[in-house]
Amino acid sequence: MSDVTPAVQTAAEPSPEAVVDLLGMLAYGGLVAFDRMAADARLAPDLRRRAVLSEMAAREITNYCRLAERLGELGADPDAVMQPYVRAVSDYHAQTEPADWLEGLAKAYVGDGIADDFTREVAAVLAAPDRDLILDVLHDSRHADFAADELRAAIAADPKVANRLSMWARRLVGEGISQALRVAGERPSLASLLAIGGTDFQALLRRLTSAHTARMGAVGLNN
Repeated sequence: MSDVTPAVQTAAEPSPEAVVDLLGMLAYGGLVAFDRMAADARLAPDLRRRAVLSEMAAREITNYCRLAERLGELGADPDAVMQPYVRAVSDYHAQTEPADWLEGLAKAYVGDGIADDFTREVAAVLAAPDRDLILDVLHDSRHADFAADELRAAIAADPKVANRLSMWARRLVGEGISQALRVAGERPSLASLLAIGGTDFQALLRRLTSAHTARMGAVGLNN
């Protein structure tokens, strides 16, 4: 479970454009996550692990379908509202292609963890059913628990792995923040959701960093 506590919602309401933009970003994220996990599953050292990651990939495509369906209910074209995020997400994954099974797990554990923490912050200002849908499609604890267990076991078997994965995690965070700032600059409606919640960006960054540090320490990695 995340250590990040979302900001308290204010009386202001998000614009329909902001809600659609957020759902579109998450829908595209789910679609890409499906592709990524399906590819990472082929890096698994055995069939059991391959099956676990394949099951997670299946959940991602289910989440994408739920988000796309909701966009349709709001009168939006899923393809059109996902398009603005294609370049940033593609660039992030192109710059953080895992070289092996452990790097893939660390990417899921670190990258998805920060993304989910941020999304919880933003979703706090939404009303039902959109808030509930978004919180429901975030990566569940089984995903993080599986990755964490695998990383701990690998480090216990070979402590030298920790240094390599710590450096990899720092690269993931740096690239992720770079692309997030890029998206925020291009899609001001998303930034407006944080403003509605009265969120101070520096305070948000501290909360995200604190949660990330705890997440790294939990598996034996240095921040």
